Order: sequence, then C-alpha cells, then structure tokens
Amino acid sequence: MAEKGHDSAELSNSIPIGPAAGRRLAAEGNIPEPGLDAPPLIDLRQYDPRGFVRGRPGWVVMLWWLVQAIAFPLTLHSHHAPRRALLRLFGAKIGRGVVIRPTARFTYPWKVEIGDHSWVGDDVVFYSLAPIRVGTHCVISQKTYLCTGSHDVTDPAFGLITGAIAIGNGAWIAADCFIAPGVKIGANTVIGARSAVFHSMPAQTVCWGSPCQVRGDRQILPKPELH
Repeated sequence: MAEKGHDSAELSNSIPIGPAAGRRLAAEGNIPEPGLDAPPLIDLRQYDPRGFVRGRPGWVVMLWWLVQAIAFPLTLHSHHAPRRALLRLFGAKIGRGVVIRPTARFTYPWKVEIGDHSWVGDDVVFYSLAPIRVGTHCVISQKTYLCTGSHDVTDPAFGLITGAIAIGNGAWIAADCFIAPGVKIGANTVIGARSAVFHSMPAQTVCWGSPCQVRGDRQILPKPELH
C-alpha cells in the first residue's frame, strides 16, 4: 500500500500546473484524471448583481416575461404582426416586414433593435442584458443564441460582464450558432451552422467553426435571365 501511495505522489508531483502546462498537456493528449473535490475558487454568496441595469422596473420585466410566455405561443406561426406589436409595446425597435417566429425569446426587448425585412427563426434567444442590434435584411436562423452576458472567471465573486452585439445589414447567422458578448458581425457576412463566435467577423466574408474563423469571401452571383 505504501508503495502504491508513493507512486501516486510521484505521479502527482510529475504533473505540471498552470495555464501553459494545461495547454501542453492538452496538446500532447496526456490529460490526467480530473479531480472533482478540490475547494471551489469562487464563492457565489459574494455575487452582487446590483450594478446591473435592466432598463425597466422589476414589475415591467415580470409582465413582459408573462406576456411573452402566454401570448407568443398563441399567435399563428406565419402571422408576425402581433409579435412585432408586442415587442414594440415593450420598447423594442422593430422595422417593417420583420419575421419573428413564435418560439423566439427576448429577455429585455427594450434593448433590442431589428432592421427592416429581417428574419428571426424558431427558438432564437436574444439574451439582451446589453443592447442587441440586427441590421436590415438579416437572417438569424433557428436555435441561435445571442448572448450579451457572461461572468469574470478570475473574480471570486463571479462578477457579471456584459457586452453589446451588433449584426450588420444582410448578414446570415445559420442554425444553432452562439454569438458571444461584444461581438460584431460585419455586413453581408455568413456565419456557418453551429459556429461559436467569440470575436468580431469582417464584412462580406464566410465564416464558421468553433472558434469561428474567416474561411473566404462571400460572393453574390447574378440571377440567370429567364428566356
């Protein structure tokens, strides 16, 4: 038994620690068995959201969540006017001809702006702790998550971090993408399905991946003439 314990101690002493060591171990594929019982680095009892500004009184927030939960599912799938009207009633800036599916969700609509003739697909989430701006003629495909809030992993109190998201005119965010706080998507850019976008992407490019990277330029071909 002592010999086994000695081997374990020797093994643990041979495992380097720190960020650089973690990257090297991951690159080598030599990842040790994860420890589960170390003391937590954060104390969630210290979390203090009082510095966060929702933009409306608490009762308005609760009323909106209630209206959204009840009214949105009752509206017809292809009849978008009632959903546009409800969002505008609660402070969202919604352009003309905007398509919004009944299962789309908006945390704080008064922090959302969507330009003319843009589409918002099923199960899209506007987690709008900070402003989210979508340009004209944009497509936000189903299950995409626009996330303006995160937490400081270096803070023992797990402090809240927010950052606005902006999506340029003519952009297409394909299905099931994650857009991180502070990201800007350039005009006419395409983000491929299931991409995780942690940095801003330039205009008129095609990008995909996790993390998302530029893969090329977006080309629009003229329609062939019908004879």
